[in-house]
Amino acid sequence: MSGASTPAPGRLETVRRFVNTLDVEAGSDALTSPGALVAWLGAADLLSGDTGTAPGRDELARAVAVREALRQTLAANHGGDPIPAAALAVLNDAAGRARLTATLTARDGWRPRPAAGGVDGALGGLLALVGDAMADGTWARLKVCVNDTCQWAFYDESRARSGKWCSMQVCGNRAKQRAWRGRRAESTP
Repeated sequence: MSGASTPAPGRLETVRRFVNTLDVEAGSDALTSPGALVAWLGAADLLSGDTGTAPGRDELARAVAVREALRQTLAANHGGDPIPAAALAVLNDAAGRARLTATLTARDGWRPRPAAGGVDGALGGLLALVGDAMADGTWARLKVCVNDTCQWAFYDESRARSGKWCSMQVCGNRAKQRAWRGRRAESTP
């Protein structure tokens, strides 16, 4: 879908953009190499200082696994379903690698923050943004398009929090046309 949806508020937009590093519909992936991962995390202001040793394929694989676990989690946000067990395991592993700890802040209470550096710390920073969004109530509105060929992450601004598609004009229209054609085919002798 490539950006047709509304940005998420504040730093939650970073999570939305991370999930959208894979454009399912176009078949393009921004995270094709460890260097591309480091560049993306740096541009998102998630990578702090010295990353230690140069990240390799293992870090890239973990980052992609976190991205896809987040996509599954955003799909669960449609119905308020629990996070799928496989996604939960990936996210908990990433949180452990990042050494996420709860930090008391002067204004916001307890917030998760990574103690690790490098790519693991950056992924932990991303998960900390998820924790912040859960605490401030914006997380449940971050979803992925229900169109299986799209799955673009979008921020649901609908009043009833019932948005299903990244774009009503594109994916929503396609779904409604498919449903209309199906009903028409059923009624045709």
